[in-house]
Amino acid sequence: MKPRRSFLRRLIGWFFKAIGAFIFLSVFMVVLYRFVPPPVTLTMLGDAVSGHGITKSWMPLSRIDPDMARAAIAGEDGNFCTHHGFDFAALAKAYARNARGGRIRGGSTISQQTAKNVFLIQGGGYPRKALEAYFTVLIETIWGKRRIMEVYLNVAETGIGTYGVNAGSIRYFNHDASNMTPPEAGRLAAVFPLPKKRAVIGAKGFTRRHGNALTRRVGVVRNDGLDGCLR
Repeated sequence: MKPRRSFLRRLIGWFFKAIGAFIFLSVFMVVLYRFVPPPVTLTMLGDAVSGHGITKSWMPLSRIDPDMARAAIAGEDGNFCTHHGFDFAALAKAYARNARGGRIRGGSTISQQTAKNVFLIQGGGYPRKALEAYFTVLIETIWGKRRIMEVYLNVAETGIGTYGVNAGSIRYFNHDASNMTPPEAGRLAAVFPLPKKRAVIGAKGFTRRHGNALTRRVGVVRNDGLDGCLR
């Protein structure tokens, strides 16, 4: 019995050491990325392995046209500046809509999407969701809203093998993201949920209508101060 108890103690010890190492490493990475641009994400690596390559060009939030962040807020997270990482009202609405059938919609905030894009894989089910919540709390606490938006706009996939709004703007509009029109910002933000399936140029159907709606909402976000935490 003693050898078995000894092994059990060692197993428990290894478990807690692994948990401690994970917490230390995750906090270290979040603190590091508070000041350093994330060099690569798992999604980017997936594109590279599949042969699509990686096209990205980091641009500070202070240089990105404010209308781009406003379009992202309009399309992805209208309460970005007021929640603390999770918008439970939006989650409840998304669940109710999805229960009725039709187009499936998520209720993830920009903070949650940033945590997923930077630190995790795209799939993974409930275990990934749990880790996503953990990293969301960390970045909300350590980064703050401006840094979260800055990272989000620089790592979000804007096309096959294209990451960040600056690379996307160069690809689709032939200029960088420092001077975007509301229609350009709306069209680019419209592809965020499904960048591999939605087209920025020559968009049709839902993507075109959604982009036009986001273009109109850019002014609403500005006038209502929904981007106040970024100013």
